[in-house]
Amino acid sequence: MNDHATQATSTPTRSDEPLNQRITSGEADLDEFRERLTLWLAGRDEVDSDAGVEISAVSRPESSGMSNISVLFDATWTPAGSSSADATRVGAASPAGLVEPKTVEPQTVQLVARMCPEDDAFPVFPVYDLQKQFDVMRVVRENTELPVPRVRWLEQDPAVLGTPFLVMDRATGRAPVDNPPYVFDGWLLEMDPQQRRELQRESVAILAAIHQIPAPADLVSSLAPAPGMSALRAHVDEQRAYYEWTTREDGLQIPVIERAFDWIDTHWPAETGPEVLSWGDARIGNILYEGTRPSAVLDWEMATIAPAEVDLGWFLYFHDLFQELAVAFDFPGTPELFEHSEVVEQYEQLTGSTVRDLPFYYVYAGLRQAVILSRITRRRIHFGEQEPPAHPDEYVLHHAMLARLIAD
Repeated sequence: MNDHATQATSTPTRSDEPLNQRITSGEADLDEFRERLTLWLAGRDEVDSDAGVEISAVSRPESSGMSNISVLFDATWTPAGSSSADATRVGAASPAGLVEPKTVEPQTVQLVARMCPEDDAFPVFPVYDLQKQFDVMRVVRENTELPVPRVRWLEQDPAVLGTPFLVMDRATGRAPVDNPPYVFDGWLLEMDPQQRRELQRESVAILAAIHQIPAPADLVSSLAPAPGMSALRAHVDEQRAYYEWTTREDGLQIPVIERAFDWIDTHWPAETGPEVLSWGDARIGNILYEGTRPSAVLDWEMATIAPAEVDLGWFLYFHDLFQELAVAFDFPGTPELFEHSEVVEQYEQLTGSTVRDLPFYYVYAGLRQAVILSRITRRRIHFGEQEPPAHPDEYVLHHAMLARLIAD
């Protein structure tokens, strides 16, 4: 890959035309990506276009699991308002009464461009709402002390890079990985029990901080449920619509998912707690850590308004799913991590609220994950990575765990 910097004054051959296809890892595409992004950055209000923009260290596109594409890059620019003429006006007066020019050094920032998935990529989700992600990340960053990366710009015009995208600061740290799951191998297993307990407390504190943001529906109005509808009902209806969307190509119904939806309707809570900003994909795999301390809270695609227990159920279920897989493959895993009653106690102490009907939300998390996994299996079949399973329930990796929960 050619890592030379491209000046803002060098105009790409096709700068006035939309990209006909998404950027790939080829050298020509990466060069064009660099040129187009350089011109686009030069047009931002925060950037002094006369001083030039340089982009370097452009990574090859990385898919984050069929829901988006990310490109990492470094950008160097001089802040707007710091050209020689402007600097003279804002400079300090010298003893002779003259205004000394103020020298402003160019700044280099490590950034991430996050783009919508390709139309032909058989995406896992029907909609990839960059505006929602941008708004939610901004709100959480402004209303908590959580280390949410700064989102700098949102571009909805697909002509720039071939698809809408947002640009945010790049975070540092390491995340517990999904593949293979962190309970099989990795740095989390190398921690001593005390360190893992500290990591658990810090992780639960993230949920507590998100859920204590006041009036989230006012801060991000697009997340609010329809008037007169509870957030939980809206959430479940959306999951049902998502499930129907996953079946549209082949019409295949998944029996364990159908039964789980029936279970949810039968066991509906008599009363729900406060409706909060729900992270949506609340799990430690979406947190970067420096030691046991979170250094970034990531992946807000599934954010919405919901009872707090929606996040808590997902948080606990996801770890238990991994732990059950570890046991099935004769790995010890981390059975002491995220014990339910301990997590609930920590959460209630931090928020002063009472966790209600957690078993309902735990099963609901299993249902939600089942729908996602059934879509991922369909995607693998679509691209020839596996044959269709013998039984529809086998489209869901954890179908036995979910079946056991709804039977109980």
